[in-house]
Amino acid sequence: MQGDSFETIIIGGSYAGLSAALTLGRSLRKVLILDSGKPCNRQTPLSHNFLTQDGVPPLAIAEKAKAEVLKYDTVSFLRETAISVHRTSDAFTISTAHNATFTTKKILFATGVRDVMPPLEGFSECWGISVLHCPYCHGYEVKKQSIGILANGNTAYELCTLIRHWAGTLTLYTNGPALLSNEQIELIKTLNVTIVEKEIKALKHEEGYLKNIIFADGSAHSVSTIFSRVIHHQHCSLPLDLGCTLDEQGYIEVDAFQKTSVEGIFAAGDNTTPFRTVSLAVSAGTKAGASINKELISSDLSGLSHPT
Repeated sequence: MQGDSFETIIIGGSYAGLSAALTLGRSLRKVLILDSGKPCNRQTPLSHNFLTQDGVPPLAIAEKAKAEVLKYDTVSFLRETAISVHRTSDAFTISTAHNATFTTKKILFATGVRDVMPPLEGFSECWGISVLHCPYCHGYEVKKQSIGILANGNTAYELCTLIRHWAGTLTLYTNGPALLSNEQIELIKTLNVTIVEKEIKALKHEEGYLKNIIFADGSAHSVSTIFSRVIHHQHCSLPLDLGCTLDEQGYIEVDAFQKTSVEGIFAAGDNTTPFRTVSLAVSAGTKAGASINKELISSDLSGLSHPT
């Protein structure tokens, strides 16, 4: 495979990348998927809110998808990390961590984002298991329970109003003085949300399942589920190196057809949107695959001589 040329190379072989590969494989396109094997939801036990796959482990969904995609003989999959891309006049050359090189007409980045965990003991171990980011993905499973929110400022206010109707009781942990306006505090209290401003020392857990919040003063609160948000960065820097534009939130800007600001380069999945769900990643991948195929058709037609 070393040195092979492809019509499309997809960097990132999770839901968006595999969905695009399926569409392109069914369009008889020669495709290579390069995947590092580190999906951002690898700690999450079960995936939810995706028709026909509700309650299925994310890895099982990805493995089934990969098996389906590789039934198409024009699609190849390689467990490799792309480390550089060089553009020529009419193609891209991609190099990998193990010194393989490939050329392609189109690139799809389905590389996701990298979550940056706060320096709080136990947080990263619980992330995706009992410290959650999305009520649409996980809220139903913890409905009517005593739920915590770990946040401050406007993020805390937004999460309190968003999570409240899933919870039996809801407590906001600001990990220090609350950075909320008086109006925000009053509304939060109207929703019967308790605000705890103590500094947090650690999240005590068993294999990622939260048991207690331990405060700096030595006291503790028993809680099994927390919703929180973390900052993120692009998981792959190559789109930035190639000049792809990011929006104010740090996501790759794409148009309605998943095209980036750079000709020949597409992006789909979590690297383009804050809506981090499997279903939307699959949808974006399908759209990207169809858009890439349409561009390849247009390119093929432009090379033909037209009758007079």
